[in-house]
Amino acid sequence: MKELLSNLAILSSLLILYTQMTSASPLSRGSSWRRKITIGLFGGLLSNILMQYSMNIGNTIIDLRHIPIIIMAYYGGYLPTLSAGVLIIFGRFLFGFNTSSFAAILLVTLISAAALLISRRQFSKKKKIFWMVTISNLVFTVLVLNLLNDKKLLLFLVPIYWGISYLAGFISFSVVEYARRSQELFSRYKAESATDGLTGLNNFRKFDETFNQLLFNQERMSEKLSLLYIDIDYFKKINDRYGHGEGDVVLKELGNILKSSTRSFDIVSRNGGEEFTVILRDCGLNQAIELSELIRKNVEEFTFILNSGHQMNITVSIGIASFDDTTRNAADLIDDADKALYQAKRTGRNRVCVSQ
Repeated sequence: MKELLSNLAILSSLLILYTQMTSASPLSRGSSWRRKITIGLFGGLLSNILMQYSMNIGNTIIDLRHIPIIIMAYYGGYLPTLSAGVLIIFGRFLFGFNTSSFAAILLVTLISAAALLISRRQFSKKKKIFWMVTISNLVFTVLVLNLLNDKKLLLFLVPIYWGISYLAGFISFSVVEYARRSQELFSRYKAESATDGLTGLNNFRKFDETFNQLLFNQERMSEKLSLLYIDIDYFKKINDRYGHGEGDVVLKELGNILKSSTRSFDIVSRNGGEEFTVILRDCGLNQAIELSELIRKNVEEFTFILNSGHQMNITVSIGIASFDDTTRNAADLIDDADKALYQAKRTGRNRVCVSQ
């Protein structure tokens, strides 16, 4: 009883460790064959650890080594199950060569085959887990009845084993599913905290973080860096005339134009309202002017179609600052680009101005 409960505690702890280690790319049937084999070996290692805390009755070892096999079969299919099974058999032979060790080979083989078959059935998750554990328990019971002659011990041992096996199965899957859901939510919240919900561009927080990181890198690499500040001309009139919902259509479409008009490694952000920025990495002033004029022209020539069916055209004003063509200190790029944008607004809009 104590050893089986120890198995359960160790199993839960190592499964939490497993989910943390594989949070970026959890095991699935679509995983690469290398990843399946690697995680399968981890499952086999987990089973071997469980065997170290097994219940020894004569020459028979009783533990929860079958649970990792079931998990591998459920999430990854035959390849991780096979990898885990081979490592489990190898580990079992380290305890010695006897009738029980060869029975363990049969146990692992039958449980693996049954788990793989059930994993492909059109059952609910709970039913799959139930039948996988149930068949594993049945296989174990048949084998242990042939290995142990003490009926009193069997009457005590088998019901306890079944109960703890069911408990271990459902707890293990619950731990994995809970950890996966938590990781998915964390990843989604992390992405949302860095992304503008309307345009899908970086938000101001992500812009600030990225810009500061580029400044740090620039000090070591001394690469050219340019910044564009972009603002929609007379955007307030659009909101006043058509409503904020239609204004959002314009903002979203402008975001698409900015992404299609810049290079794949440029960093496009919506800093707030109708104001956008583009960080141009490894880009000098002349190239920044060319890209800015391309953006200005693409926006001017694009016809925006609102939800109401109205068609309209807009223009943008753009301010440029470039290290070290216009700005000696890279940290001043934001202020200089903002001043250049103000100059573009003040001198007629729909134009590109360079920081002086």
